[in-house]
Amino acid sequence: MAEISQKILFPGTFQGVRDELAGQIGMMWELVKAPLIVPILRLGVYACLIMSLMLFIERVYMGIVIILVKLFWKKPEKRYKFEPLQEDLEMGSSNFPVVLIQIPMFNEREVYKVSIGAACGLSWPSDRLVIQVLDDSTDPAVKQMVETECQRWASKGINITYQIRENRTGYKAGALKEGLKRSYVKHCEYVAIFDADFRPEPDYLRRAIPFLVHNPQIALVQGRWIFVNADECLLTRMQEMSLDYHFTVEQEVGSSTHAFFGFNGTAGVWRIAAINEAGGWKDRTTVEDMDLAVRASLRGWKFLYLGDLQVKSELPSTFNAFRFQQHRWSCGPSNLFRKMVMEIIRNKKVTLWKKVYVIYSFFVVRKIVAHWVTFMFYCVVLPLTILVPEVYVPIWGAVYIPSVITILNSVGTPRSIHLLFYWILFENVMSLHRTKATFIGLLEAGRANEWVVTEKLGDSALKSKSGDASKNKTNTKAPSKRPRSKFADRIHTLELGFGVFLFICGCYDFVHGKNNYFIYLFLQTLSFLIAGFGYVGTIIPSS
Repeated sequence: MAEISQKILFPGTFQGVRDELAGQIGMMWELVKAPLIVPILRLGVYACLIMSLMLFIERVYMGIVIILVKLFWKKPEKRYKFEPLQEDLEMGSSNFPVVLIQIPMFNEREVYKVSIGAACGLSWPSDRLVIQVLDDSTDPAVKQMVETECQRWASKGINITYQIRENRTGYKAGALKEGLKRSYVKHCEYVAIFDADFRPEPDYLRRAIPFLVHNPQIALVQGRWIFVNADECLLTRMQEMSLDYHFTVEQEVGSSTHAFFGFNGTAGVWRIAAINEAGGWKDRTTVEDMDLAVRASLRGWKFLYLGDLQVKSELPSTFNAFRFQQHRWSCGPSNLFRKMVMEIIRNKKVTLWKKVYVIYSFFVVRKIVAHWVTFMFYCVVLPLTILVPEVYVPIWGAVYIPSVITILNSVGTPRSIHLLFYWILFENVMSLHRTKATFIGLLEAGRANEWVVTEKLGDSALKSKSGDASKNKTNTKAPSKRPRSKFADRIHTLELGFGVFLFICGCYDFVHGKNNYFIYLFLQTLSFLIAGFGYVGTIIPSS
């Protein structure tokens, strides 16, 4: 044995170094694999299977509920008291409540005109409407343009105010909070919030406000987002599929069962009294909308989601913008969960069922487990089991359950069913960033409070398409005119690194494996490499 060790540590010839080194690494691997690697990886498989079952049960439950809702539930107009508001011949518009419209902005050069114009076009008595543009822009030219646009509408008799702050403390939450403090909004009963790229239809308030007027227990009426640029590229189609499930199933189930659903931060109308009772806007996380919704819910307020109350908006069409948005949307909820879990447990105003629903279903399964299992199982644990064949993954966990979950997730966007397989691969890529973001939020690490405003391109894509179509009517998929970036700025090393790792695992499975996972691994490798080189937003999907 001593002779063998001496040979390994001190090879006799230079030519034999490579073979001896490979043998030494192989021996070390065998020494640590059985007592260390195999148990850890097996534990990882068990943990991922448990998380998969949690997500599976959640998806099946919501699938059953949404079927029952569509078949047997009454429409909101029947479940709640609803009477359209009408002007009185004698009293005029005095029976209409005064509504505040808040439009938070930050350097929104491309979309400010559209959002302000849509708010000013709402069919609500002008003397009962206050529009507040909350501009936190740092670009003087943009600030001047927004202020000029507000003055233009004010000259037409619209009650619109351009509001700025000395600093951006609290970001969006700070701007909304500051706006509610203004003396000219003290007489407002409700506040509708629209981000700068959102365009409500003229009848939006007439359809939403009566639910609040006639049902004093309702604090929030949330509308659904629809997307003007969903067909711009494959990146926007993938986002549409994810968000359609959120609105079609998650929001609808939470509203119909009176359980809980989160405010989406825009396209919603709040009862100002409920905001004040819940403690107002807070900037302790990057999801101020969810924070307010949880606090209001814990005080007994109810929320209503209206799936047919649709508001046009824009999806991020560049991969960098989407990555920053997803970091905020994943980090914020986990950080809020860290801050509020004990407050939810100790609350005495809501039922035990609602506490369990908010903690387990809303936060743990949807905001944490859904990201962790997608990344850890399909991008880390499953590939590693190929290198360690002693660890077995049951076929029901590797194939059957994920297939059912995927099918249930696709019900929101039937028109994109042919893109389902690539959507799976794309979601696995994004789960890398979402998992990282949830850990940052739970640990309240460095980027926990990072706020990067999502880049918006406005109607440039649509104008580009219509302009090109006038020249060539057969070209209906003309790409949008987005700013060009340097190739080096498009490189994402994390995605490229995982692409290489999955490629190695795929090659090993192709040569030595028995489960034919290499087909999935090579396709997943391609998805990581496409994202790593920043080409996701340049691929145009087929109809």
